[in-house]
Amino acid sequence: MADPSSYRPRPGEIPDSPGVYRFRDEHRRVIYVGKAKSLRQRLANYFQDLANLHPRTRSMVTTAASVEWTVVSTEVEALQLEYSWIKEYDPRFNVKYRDDKSYPYLAVTMNEEFPRVQVMRGHKKKGVRYFGPYAHAWAIRDTVDLLLRVFPVRTCSAGVFKNAERTGRPCLLGYIGKCSAPCVGRISPEDHYELAEEFCDFMAGRTGTYLRRLEKQMAEASDEMEYERAARLRDDVGALKKAMEKNAVVLADATDADLIAVAEDELEAAVQIFHVRGGRVRGQRGWVTDKVEEITTGALVEHALQQLYGEETGDSVPKEVLVPALPDPVEPVQEWLTVRRGANVSLRIPQRGDKKALMETVQRNAAQALVLHKTKRASDLTTRSRALEEIADALDLDSAPLRIECYDISHLQGDDVVASMVVFEDGLQRKNEYRRFQIKGFAGQDDVRSMHEVITRRFRRYLAEKEKSGEWAGAEDTPVDGVPAGVPLTGEDDGVIGGPKDDDGRPRKFAYPPQLVVVDGGRPQVAAARRALDELGIDDIAVCGLAKRLEEVWVPGEEDPVVLPRSSEGLYLLQRVRDEAHRFAITYQRAKRAKRLRSGPLDEVPGLGETRKQALIKHFGSVKRLRAATIEQIQEVPGIGRKTAETIAVALARSAPAAPAVNTATGEIIDEEEPDTTGGSSGESVSAGLPDDRRGQET
Repeated sequence: MADPSSYRPRPGEIPDSPGVYRFRDEHRRVIYVGKAKSLRQRLANYFQDLANLHPRTRSMVTTAASVEWTVVSTEVEALQLEYSWIKEYDPRFNVKYRDDKSYPYLAVTMNEEFPRVQVMRGHKKKGVRYFGPYAHAWAIRDTVDLLLRVFPVRTCSAGVFKNAERTGRPCLLGYIGKCSAPCVGRISPEDHYELAEEFCDFMAGRTGTYLRRLEKQMAEASDEMEYERAARLRDDVGALKKAMEKNAVVLADATDADLIAVAEDELEAAVQIFHVRGGRVRGQRGWVTDKVEEITTGALVEHALQQLYGEETGDSVPKEVLVPALPDPVEPVQEWLTVRRGANVSLRIPQRGDKKALMETVQRNAAQALVLHKTKRASDLTTRSRALEEIADALDLDSAPLRIECYDISHLQGDDVVASMVVFEDGLQRKNEYRRFQIKGFAGQDDVRSMHEVITRRFRRYLAEKEKSGEWAGAEDTPVDGVPAGVPLTGEDDGVIGGPKDDDGRPRKFAYPPQLVVVDGGRPQVAAARRALDELGIDDIAVCGLAKRLEEVWVPGEEDPVVLPRSSEGLYLLQRVRDEAHRFAITYQRAKRAKRLRSGPLDEVPGLGETRKQALIKHFGSVKRLRAATIEQIQEVPGIGRKTAETIAVALARSAPAAPAVNTATGEIIDEEEPDTTGGSSGESVSAGLPDDRRGQET
């Protein structure tokens, strides 16, 4: 625990101007980002008597080891820079609203020749029109199913579309009139694009035009005694009205607005947002956050606005934003929203009428969301704190293990041996810091030896980072089983999650040590992990193992395990950590195995990419025919020169099967004449066709 006075800036050193500041811990990791109208006044609040600070603020300043700041010209610039740094550094002590799910949107891909209507989640893409978010994906599908009667826009995937183009037959929706079937030329690209624009107009709230047009056409068909056509138009009108009823009218003046409400207690806050477009509620979403410092409702609203509109521009930012409390000061936030929209944005508190009544509804939703969140065991702050304290007591640790890393080994009867590393901080997953490894020091099945190698590789990288920063030097000559000292122990798959970062406080590969290392296994695996740390000279990181059979907790050097009560929150957290490491490891192992089984002789040709492999298979029809071809015949394929053709011929000659391939499950001789788009013969990976019970068990 650091003393804030040890890194407090000298008097007069902090400028009295707007800016953004960062607190860093002893590993130079950014743990908090804030902005201020006056940096001098704001930072002075952190360096007062610890007893006067909010408990979360006190925890932050005692975790920090330094503070730095950047001066900007205006408060709007400070707001923009604060948002950018929070997104970049992901500080653990900042207010971060956590979505309890990835909300689905109704999306129309207007950036394609034939726009497609579909459900989308995640980041928004350029050229795609979005409507929502919706609470449930089935609500989107119900709405689309009704609207396709009137706007038969394409909804199929690219694969289905191309297959219909190839066969000349549309899918079922094309036959029943719910798709205009552009795949078979029933409608031109221009007319289909116009149809998609009409669909978007209707979803955007411009509904009256289409209803009046359909009702007029229905009356004309009836007058001309075309009763079947009039009946179809009547059903279309009914479908549109039913779709409109799904979004109740809440504001009579066709208002475009977002309403934001906040429910909070001393520890947490829940935010609910209603998206109103054309007077109707078009979407809803909610967030929950831990209150990491003493913070006002206006400040919570400001953070919600940053997260809600930080990546949005244009019409995605509405003309009006209604909130329960205004940020202080409100002018920079309102100016920032105006810049994001490109037009004036009104940020205010509703005082009377329909808007105030709707805000009360949003407020009730926020209060219910906070109550529901409190009942979720894994996300409850008090429960997480109790779990960490129980683990610290059971393992006799000096303090609660705020960062826990868990390791697991996975293989299939000794093949494709891999390992995983998952990270939990404050009892929550940090998926961007997960890592995965290939075991390279030896071949075969040995979980204990594999665990020793992985722990050594991970913490040698940590020591290398410390040496790079001048904090530590040594451990360069420590060998790993089967790998001599000085040989790099990183593979192409080490640290693939998150990627490399720089030295300026961002997450880096293996840069930060845990307080606790958990291994999936019993006494042998724990002893291997402890031995690896001892060989590297690391004695300040605790180690334990969780055995699957009886859920016993093993610690190094002890004959008997630590038994936590079955109802213990600490045991529940260790189980979650262990299960997540197992899931991550086995997912990687299966992917490696599938890739190996799909590989063929062409994969062994250096410099031969997927495009040229596909061209070879398309030209010859199969690997068998390609193997029988001469070098001159191989050169006839576009992009294949003589040197490459010779390399291909040699590789195929080496991999020629000695006898016909046989499916051992059925006894059938497998014919190679079938086209193979993977670049390998269909008979050269026979094990891929075996039943699951003949493949061995994954560990």
